[in-house]
Amino acid sequence: MSREAEGSINAAQARGMAGVTHGGLAGLSPAYFAMVMATGIVSIAAHFQGFATLAVALLWLNLVAWAALWMLNLLRIIRYPARFFGDMIDHLRGPGFFTMVAGTSVLGNQLIMLAGAYRHALALWGIAVALWIALTYTIFAAFTVKETKPTLEKGITGGWLLAIVATQSLAVLSALLATQETSGWKLILNFFALSMWLWGGMLYIWMMSLIFYRYTFFRFSPDDLAPPYWINMGAMAISTLAGSLLIINAPDAPFLSSLLPFLKGFTVLYWATGTWWIPMLIVLAVWRHGYKRFPLNYDPLYWGAVFPLGMYSACTYEMARAMQLDFLDFIPPLFLYVALIAWAMAFIGLVRRLALQFSDR
Repeated sequence: MSREAEGSINAAQARGMAGVTHGGLAGLSPAYFAMVMATGIVSIAAHFQGFATLAVALLWLNLVAWAALWMLNLLRIIRYPARFFGDMIDHLRGPGFFTMVAGTSVLGNQLIMLAGAYRHALALWGIAVALWIALTYTIFAAFTVKETKPTLEKGITGGWLLAIVATQSLAVLSALLATQETSGWKLILNFFALSMWLWGGMLYIWMMSLIFYRYTFFRFSPDDLAPPYWINMGAMAISTLAGSLLIINAPDAPFLSSLLPFLKGFTVLYWATGTWWIPMLIVLAVWRHGYKRFPLNYDPLYWGAVFPLGMYSACTYEMARAMQLDFLDFIPPLFLYVALIAWAMAFIGLVRRLALQFSDR
């Protein structure tokens, strides 16, 4: 085995050892809320396809996961504040904190769709907005003023696109909350959703340009192709979902009605871009694990690869409903099954990792 391959495997194993038990608390991945994102969107996609029992079961599991991860992160802040806040201003680990925003928002979406718990979802919306403001201006301000910065080759990954996912998750939750409002807040929530949707699209253009440049003009090793590269597609999928909900909400907001051609055009653009990424990501996954023999061991970052699969199912379902694109109806159930398999593999990997850690204590 080459030295490069050994280094890649050792790096992957080191990341995987950061568990959720006491022994791994100091190194807990900031991106672990991707588990909540993945579980939530798979639940929603299952709900769209009529699997009510499965959807509700995943909702209850997600409530437990969300609460447990918050407890672990609060404990980490208390016991290892330097590690926690150091991760926040790290170019590679910092963007993972945006999973807190997206996970909280997706859980709010579940509560509305599956339980009709509007007030609880509204509370989660408030938490997610506060987190988004705090993280956006802390992380990107820190990246800007840091005196020592990594090169583009070492400092940017697909994980940076979690900032777009967080932004668009607020657009989705705001649009759903607007459907439940009968007061003046309906227009405010729809306008906020539109603003976040537009900002998320602009942010994707900025970041994807840098990521695509890094992919095509710098040397790439299997270790560089970490699971969050699937967010390349996931960021466009959630943008599609947000756009579809804005189209559905247009009759209740005059400013959305006036923008309908724009909303529809960009929603299809986002969906087409996300669709383009799918074959490319499959090819790169085959290159990584097939040709380069990179081990497929459990890593909390793999939840970031499950989320885009479930989101593609959900966003295609909503876009077809919003724009009467019935010929796309075969896609949502297909990707739901793929997402369920990926979710099950990640969950089994988590359970095995926890069992191994507890057995070693």
